Amino acid sequence: MNIPLLSPSRRLRRTPFSKGVEAAGVKAYTVYNHMLLPTVFRSVEEDYKHLKNAVQIWDVSCERQVELRGPDAGRLMQMLTPRDLRGMNAGQCFYVPIVDETGGMLNDPVAVKLAEDRWWISIADSDLLYWVKGIVHGWRLDVLVDEPDVSPLGIQGPKSEELMARVFGDAVKNVKFFRFGHFDFQGRDMVIARSGYSKQGGFEIYVEGGDIGMDLWNALMEAGKDLDVHAGCPNLIERIEGGLLSYGNDMTDDNTPHECGLGKFCNTNTAIGCIGRDALLRVAKEGPVQQIRAISIHGDKVPLCDSWWPIVTTKGQTIGRVSSAAWSPDFNTNVAIGMVRMTHWDDQTEILVQTPDGQRDATVFESFWI
Repeated sequence: MNIPLLSPSRRLRRTPFSKGVEAAGVKAYTVYNHMLLPTVFRSVEEDYKHLKNAVQIWDVSCERQVELRGPDAGRLMQMLTPRDLRGMNAGQCFYVPIVDETGGMLNDPVAVKLAEDRWWISIADSDLLYWVKGIVHGWRLDVLVDEPDVSPLGIQGPKSEELMARVFGDAVKNVKFFRFGHFDFQGRDMVIARSGYSKQGGFEIYVEGGDIGMDLWNALMEAGKDLDVHAGCPNLIERIEGGLLSYGNDMTDDNTPHECGLGKFCNTNTAIGCIGRDALLRVAKEGPVQQIRAISIHGDKVPLCDSWWPIVTTKGQTIGRVSSAAWSPDFNTNVAIGMVRMTHWDDQTEILVQTPDGQRDATVFESFWI
């Protein structure tokens, strides 16, 4: 099959690490926040096995930051999310659903609290900046909102801590999960968090200023030679196994956090000021009628899931959709993420999935594989 190529332009932005990505032999990209995001280096399966056994360097510059700076920064951050942020201290990172006035998901970023009056929102793939600017203007808040020149670089895999210590010193090992610290690289201050879009453990380096990008990339590659370091990227198989959701694929603004299994991040009774609070209070009281579930699709390897696949009963009634799917070598099945109606979301429920190559038997699971 001939796959059309993307035509480069200024609207499709390169990153501070693009030269390193290209030299490493990237084979495919997707477009994420108007930037290039690598999706394959050797193959999805080879990248998957390597991620679980060694260490990878990920160009995730596409995780753009929305910066809030000013006296009303904390108030604005709470207006955006139903997660109660009152106990959050500078130096912490919180996973936060961002919702609109109806309680619909607009993004599922990580909020990085740099100071009481300064925050970064490390966003998934949507133009959240404009929503935030609109709120600031409409409410006349005393806060500056902008996209700073910050490009995250992910270090993921079981050997990530050793690699990071070689470049930034042993103190980086003391950074706790979803916390960050400040570390020096060539005289430049780097915010480094223990976080990342995999279940294999790792860090994200928030690189301010693109001029130092390739120096850092090369230093990490050189330091990790004996650790079998490779360029990598978020891996489709591993993220599905871990239940890591993809905004725009597994959920949209038509879905509430409760439907996406993110109810534990919603403190609607105490998150005073959240714009979607009233709508979510009703959802929390009544409960969702559909919810994200892990699904095992039986049979041979399924094709690429580039559209929603209907989930149906034996009588042909539509009861949901599969949004992401891939063959898992470790679990010897097709792992999938799906939105399933409450009538069929119980653990071990048998369903049918209409894939492009035919209808398949499948099983619903309450928890993901890793």
